[in-house]
Amino acid sequence: MGDTPLGWAAWNGHEEVVNLLLSRGDIDPNKPDHQGRTPLWWAAGEGYEGVVRLLLDRDGINPDKSDEDGQTPLLIASCMGYAGVVKMLLGRDDVDPNKPDNCNQTPLWWAARNGEEEVVEILLGRDDLNPNKPDEYCQTPLLMAIGNGQEGVVEMLLRRDDVNPGKPDDRGRTPLWWAACYGHEGLVKVLLGRDGVNPNKPDESPETPLMIATLHHHAGVIALLQSLTSAVGNTP
Repeated sequence: MGDTPLGWAAWNGHEEVVNLLLSRGDIDPNKPDHQGRTPLWWAAGEGYEGVVRLLLDRDGINPDKSDEDGQTPLLIASCMGYAGVVKMLLGRDDVDPNKPDNCNQTPLWWAARNGEEEVVEILLGRDDLNPNKPDEYCQTPLLMAIGNGQEGVVEMLLRRDDVNPGKPDDRGRTPLWWAACYGHEGLVKVLLGRDGVNPNKPDESPETPLMIATLHHHAGVIALLQSLTSAVGNTP
């Protein structure tokens, strides 16, 4: 599988062994396995902060090297919720916080999808972060957080003026559409309180948020959407 002794030691969190190997001049700290995963990738993906620190201190380390799926150490650490590792990696000028994988999914996309609130907060603290960057299906971090019912993450994203609460995916399904589809009443309320959210916007089918909520028998969401349309004099 192309695993080196350094890669194995990093993967298993053996700091003393990693330190010993890195003391040699003939050790390549960036040598990947057959999946393109470097020792740093493995240490970041397992949350071994001590090993990550040792590797980042090594001259010649590439902290932004992707595996064959396009996943960087920052992306895998963000996906797994290892906030300490994320902080260390973002402390480097040569780590791109927006670098996506082969499906165009960014570290923020993964952290938002998985509800890793601490990591999301760290990433959103970067001035150079794009919080609206969609994946290959035009699904934004906000949309993924809503689809998975991650209320804390949704609140963090919607505090930002540069997050578009109405941006649809490639089939025209908006964040409100997805919240209605899954019956997330709290998220429906939050979205309906935002400017720029059209409660009657259909997807390409075309199905509106009210229609999809009705299809899935989400009574609370149906009541919310019906009360809104009634208030504006628009009967669906």
